[in-house]
This record gives sequence, C-alpha cells and structure tokens, in this order.
Amino acid sequence: MKYTQLGRTGLEVSRLVLGTMNFGPQTDEADSHTIMDAALDAGINFFDTANVYGWGENKGRTESIIGTWFAQGGDRRDKVVLATKVYGNMGPEGDAWPNHHKLSALNIRRAVDASLKRLQTDHIDVYQFHHVDRQTPLDEIWQAIDVLVQQGKILYVGSSNFPGYKIAQANEIAARRGGTIGLVSEQCLYNLAERRAEMEVIPAAREYGLGVIPWSPLHGGLLGGVIRKQTEGGRRASGRAAETLADPKSRAQIQSYEDLLDKHGIEPGEAALAWLLTRPGVTGPIVGPRTADQLASAVRAVDLELSEELLASLDEIFPGPGPSPEAFAW
Repeated sequence: MKYTQLGRTGLEVSRLVLGTMNFGPQTDEADSHTIMDAALDAGINFFDTANVYGWGENKGRTESIIGTWFAQGGDRRDKVVLATKVYGNMGPEGDAWPNHHKLSALNIRRAVDASLKRLQTDHIDVYQFHHVDRQTPLDEIWQAIDVLVQQGKILYVGSSNFPGYKIAQANEIAARRGGTIGLVSEQCLYNLAERRAEMEVIPAAREYGLGVIPWSPLHGGLLGGVIRKQTEGGRRASGRAAETLADPKSRAQIQSYEDLLDKHGIEPGEAALAWLLTRPGVTGPIVGPRTADQLASAVRAVDLELSEELLASLDEIFPGPGPSPEAFAW
C-alpha cells in the first residue's frame, strides 16, 4: 500500500479509503469484519463511514458493526484513521421532531456522542459534515467543533458534498476565529464519468490544503466493466448505471471505454481507480467492497501504472469540463 498526507495535515493515510456503506444493508456483520481485517492486511488504514449508514430504521447499524470489530482488539482501533459524518436525521424513523439532523451545535454534540458509543471508541479522527447546512451559521458550527476538539472527541474536520465557495467560506471563518485549523478534507463525487468537481471544488480544496476523497469512483458500477458483465451473464446494471446505459450515446461511450481497456489488458474498475490516483489533489478514492474479492481488485489499482497514451485516450472518451471560469465563460 502507498500512503500520503491528508491535505495540509501531518496525518498519513492510505491511497485507498475503505468505504463501509454496504456494511449492514448488503454485507452482514461477519463478512464486514472479514473485509475490514483484509483491508488492514492490505495496508489500508483510512476507514470512512457515516452515522446514517444502515439507513431507514437501521441507521447507525454500520457504525455499530465497525464498533464490534474494534472491540475484538488486536490494535484494530489504533491502526485505523477513522472518519464518520454528521448531518442526516438520526431521530426515530418517521419522527419529524426537530434538532436530530443538520449542523446545529445541539445536533453536533448529540451526534458525536452517539457515534462514539456505536463505534466503541473515545475519539473520531476525521469528523465530516455530510452536507452543507444552509440554515446554521458557520460561526456556530465552528464553536461546537472547537469544544469537541478541546474535549478530545474529534481531531480533524472534513466536508462532504461542499461547493467550492463553501469550502472557502468555511475555512476563512475558521481562520478568523483562530480555533481549529478548519476543513482538512473534502469528500466529493468525482470519477472519469463525472468530472464537474474539477471546475471549482478541487481547485478550492487544493488552494486551502484539503485532501480530496472521491466517492463513487466507479460511478455506481458504470466504470467497472458493466457491459461486459451483462454480456457474460453477470450482475445486471441497476440505478444510475442502468439509466445511463439506456441512452445510446452514453452506452457507446462506456463501450469505447471498455474496448480501450480490453485492448490494454486492464480491468475497467482498476483503471478507474488508478486514474483517480493520478489526479492532482486526490488523497484516495473511497472503495466500498461488498466482498473480499472486490477489495483485492481495488488494492491492485494502487500499483497500476497508466501510460500517458492511455491517459490521453481516457480524456478523449471522458473529456473534463476544464477549470472555471473558462469552463463556462470563454
């Protein structure tokens, strides 16, 4: 495994991030523990989760699965850089009672304590805002974070799904307050097929020293050899991938992508991850394996070298928007 620093911090993290969103809904507790053990064995030390994972009436289940894994000992907690998120409604399902979601000081305090209990740990390494809160002032958010840092409950703070201007605004206000060091990471939708983050989000993150952590690196399975798998009778595309393939132009684009990688003898999913690892500002993509075999495939991508010729061909198939303002002005 290869490692890098998370943004401008001294924190060393693996170039792959273990995403745990499938733990509980799609992968049972025993298999989830097996995957986490395999991730550590492969050198992955950066684990990402969220308080709402498990979803619906089972929200919080994913954090609980990680907590029971930590409880097995063997230095599991000490070896992991643990990231979780706050924003989603954690109140009883169907209960519209206020203050169980978003980023008020009250909810942040409540959510941290609940996550710590489920995770069976005394601190969270990277506490991430899962979404922009358009109602809560950033001064209130940072005040709550300052208290939690002083209490030792969290160490660093990151954002997720923030636009570029909010990254700038959040860090400028943090600097003015003189408390925490501000946001140190941004978790955003970014992959070969979805490159809008290159316009403003990634430039803002790099300007303010945030590590970029792309989620959905295979774009919902679209970049994982979906057409070939269908042809071979494997798992059929669903969700975003199925909708995309229903469009003839988009299907032709994905077919060109798979044909190109077949010519080079490279697995599509591994190429998509390797491409992200070449992108400026990227710390590491989040991989969310449902099985140990999927994890092993992701790990191989770290050592995969993509030639300049192949990178240029990928750009031809999936051209990026370019930086702003040129991307939308002139």
